[in-house]
Amino acid sequence: MFAENRQRLCAGLKANDGLVPQSVVVLQGGEQKQRYCTDTDVLFRQESFFHWAFGVTEADCYGVIDVDSGKSILFVPKLPESYATWMGEIFPKEHFKVKYAVDEVQYACDVSLSVCTGLYILCSCSLFLDSVCVFSRLIKTNMELEVLRYTNRISSEAHKMIMKHVKPGQKEYEMESLFQHYCYKKGGMRHTSYTCICGTGHNASILHYGHAGAPNDKTILDGDMCLFDMGGEYYCYTSDITCSFPANGKFTADQRAIYEAVLKSSRAVMAAIKPGVKWTDMHRLADRVHLEELVKIGILNGSVEDMMKVFMGSVFMPHGLGHLLGIDVHDVGGYPEGVEHIDEPGLKSLRMGRLVQERMVLTVEPGIYFINHLLDEALADPKQSCFINSQVLARFRGFGGVRIEDDIAVTADGIELLTCVPRTVEEIEAFMADSGKPFSPIMGNEK
Repeated sequence: MFAENRQRLCAGLKANDGLVPQSVVVLQGGEQKQRYCTDTDVLFRQESFFHWAFGVTEADCYGVIDVDSGKSILFVPKLPESYATWMGEIFPKEHFKVKYAVDEVQYACDVSLSVCTGLYILCSCSLFLDSVCVFSRLIKTNMELEVLRYTNRISSEAHKMIMKHVKPGQKEYEMESLFQHYCYKKGGMRHTSYTCICGTGHNASILHYGHAGAPNDKTILDGDMCLFDMGGEYYCYTSDITCSFPANGKFTADQRAIYEAVLKSSRAVMAAIKPGVKWTDMHRLADRVHLEELVKIGILNGSVEDMMKVFMGSVFMPHGLGHLLGIDVHDVGGYPEGVEHIDEPGLKSLRMGRLVQERMVLTVEPGIYFINHLLDEALADPKQSCFINSQVLARFRGFGGVRIEDDIAVTADGIELLTCVPRTVEEIEAFMADSGKPFSPIMGNEK
């Protein structure tokens, strides 16, 4: 897979008129870091561009690619003899040549670049190489899609396991722990793709809940909605899945109404996605469906067209509809040179401005949230408050939020849904109620 990625990078560089003859690409891998002023190592995770090209798991390496020939050279650190005592066997260079299928391995201390006339080092100032490498990462190969299917399968099963085990009285961090345990035990995933978000009750309205200041530590209450946004990472390839459901397994009328509004927008967007559509249009579609459903619920009243003009959608969904996914959970390439963010509420937070292309992998994650700060701002703004039924809205204060997030691969005429978890109200309630059925680690036919 990584050899193919290097070939694609060379082909992309050769196709560009700006390439200097006899050029090489130099990529620096991640460095092993210590925890502040101690000798305790931080768990290492490879730098993404270097990983995409070489797939090397060790720290402190470099990679060189000769663009004309495609020859690859891996430079590994020359380890001191004491390494064998504390860290394990010191492998010869031939070991890494076989392990990573590169043409040559040398020690990093022997790096010499005097023979090349064109040198491209991937960094923030190397726009030429950056654009070619970013585009190569943007469009996934068959093998990359297979890995992303795997990360989604394991992560989907982990979410389903959480749905089977969640109960009022537990802590949110117990769900985070169960998710990590399943992904590691069943999928070999030492890392998660990002910090797990396990919001229940009001915490489900905190978009990036789970950080150090709010570490998934609330007690789950009977009647709480759960919003669990978690994804496992395998060999640096990520997943990003959000499931929303009631902690006790039964939706109230209000929970069902909000959940089905979000599910309707999710399905409308996924039905509309195909190569050539504007991602900004997909975001606006989700906003429109949300507003139409909030009118039916009675939280809003008036013309949806007029609501769109004053950005009412962003009051209830301030984040973007979704983003690119790959080696990074917010993968590179969302805004190519010349494409700027649209400076409108909601859209300014959208992480992609490209047209949708075949073989992109994206998240689709609409949500409706009751965030006190945004609700108070809207009520204080005459342009927006005129659409709000304050009495009905008051019933949803403290509700939290609902997000439904799936990972998709764009095909020639639509999408491939990579995520596989219960999604309708009926499916969720039936799945959570069937506690007597043994949980299978192999994905079955459950939706």
